[in-house]
Amino acid sequence: MTVTQPAATAPPSTWLPWMRRALQLAALGAGRTSPNPQVGCVVLDAAGQLVGEGYHARTGEPHAEVGALRQAGTRARGGTAVVTLEPCCHHGRTPPCSQALVAAGVARVVVAMTDPDPRVAGQGLAELRAAGIEVVEGVGETEARALNRAFVHRVSRGRPLGILKWAMSLDGRTALPNGSSQWISGPAARAWVHRLRASCDAVIVGGGTVRADDPLLTSRGGRQPEPLRVVLSRRLDLPDGARLWEQTAAPTLVAHGYGAPGRFRFHLDGLGVERLLLEPCEPDTLMQALAERGCNQVLWECGPELAAAALRQGCIQQLAAVVAPKLLGGDAARTPLGDLELVDVNAAASLGDLRLQRLDRDLLWELTL
Repeated sequence: MTVTQPAATAPPSTWLPWMRRALQLAALGAGRTSPNPQVGCVVLDAAGQLVGEGYHARTGEPHAEVGALRQAGTRARGGTAVVTLEPCCHHGRTPPCSQALVAAGVARVVVAMTDPDPRVAGQGLAELRAAGIEVVEGVGETEARALNRAFVHRVSRGRPLGILKWAMSLDGRTALPNGSSQWISGPAARAWVHRLRASCDAVIVGGGTVRADDPLLTSRGGRQPEPLRVVLSRRLDLPDGARLWEQTAAPTLVAHGYGAPGRFRFHLDGLGVERLLLEPCEPDTLMQALAERGCNQVLWECGPELAAAALRQGCIQQLAAVVAPKLLGGDAARTPLGDLELVDVNAAASLGDLRLQRLDRDLLWELTL
């Protein structure tokens, strides 16, 4: 795509096609950039011709602007950089991108949104303006915020964005009274779950899920490295042998309370499984600990009581429910959620945006809280 370089007075919408390309590039880093955001950049020369593209591929590797500027070389001078997020202006694992843009001699930087990270928070744009570079803000901001919703949530709330997922029958059962649950949903839905895991930094279950299902909790190769597998168990009432203790495929973290018996602590230590002592041992304190580890987005695949606790404590921002065309019945059959402590149906949470799609014979409902 080639365009004539717009004048400084051109409306921001002039840059929207280029920003959409930058957003497409940014999305290529999904699931691999935490604790960083997903960022894409395109560089146009002074005549408006595309001369460089880049995106942040994974943590510790060059940022999007650096990759695009390397492609552009000297043709970036006098041109325009279109980037999905305000360029960083601090030294981290990589040098500041604001300085790289100044050094490249670009005349204009178009950004979708400012960086909410307090180490940046408008300072990168101020540095560009101080160097005489024209800055255009807010182009494609809605799309950029949606792309980095999890990053923005962690930076502003100090917690990862939480997704709660379950699969259930048409009559709302997640397992038979005897615990049988594999498989309620079909192959297409299970493949979708693997893709969802690949977009997350951690997958969380409780001890009951480990005992009942002995899950593997990987993306089946959908991302490398695999997401961190997390077990939240106050008392460490867990089986000695579980697939999660084998860490060749993916790492495992077990979070527990002070009351957990020493015997199983030593057992996990001997297996090389990382332990995290939490007090109190609750979903909220676990989310705080995962945010400190740099997790932007986590997936809860837990049983009903832990799911309800995570909801009550504000750890869930999105729901994903797979509904299979099956009837399980039974008064004692498991349901997705435990007690939410509601006494009036009118006090039930009002859910936000809704998306519905078919996964072969199953239906997937995705809702925001």
